[in-house]
Amino acid sequence: MQLLRGVYERFASILHELIKFGLVGGLAFVIDFGGTNLLRFGVELGPLTSKTVATVVAATFAYFGNRYWTFRHREQSGLAREYVMFFLLNGVGLAISLVVIWFVTYVMGLHDAVSYNVSQLIGLALGTLFRFWSYKKWVFLEVPDTPAVVVENQAGPLTTR
Repeated sequence: MQLLRGVYERFASILHELIKFGLVGGLAFVIDFGGTNLLRFGVELGPLTSKTVATVVAATFAYFGNRYWTFRHREQSGLAREYVMFFLLNGVGLAISLVVIWFVTYVMGLHDAVSYNVSQLIGLALGTLFRFWSYKKWVFLEVPDTPAVVVENQAGPLTTR
């Protein structure tokens, strides 16, 4: 039983982050996927433009959801820095999606809604894997451990009786 508790405690924080990340991502997915289809087939923008506009809106939502809910316990290194890093990394995730959509649309010549949406899902899955890893590494940083020397200095000198 002790072993199971230890395993749970070790992975509980990442599990909780992953669940919250998934919920925020699910809502961002609805914004991204739905917005892309609305712009592509409702407004009739181009396939890459539709994806880009919808992704920017979804990424803005995802940033605030992840910063103030999923990763709120992590160090806050400044809104401007985080926001710029977040959007640079989302740009990479978007590029992954755009490559897949471009390949299906322009190389394979598939212009129907089903092919477009399948390519969107594949690109989104690949981009999401990249984003989860990169957000934890470069945007929502771990709170650094406080060195023992700092704790000792803050508490004052140790005395013995």
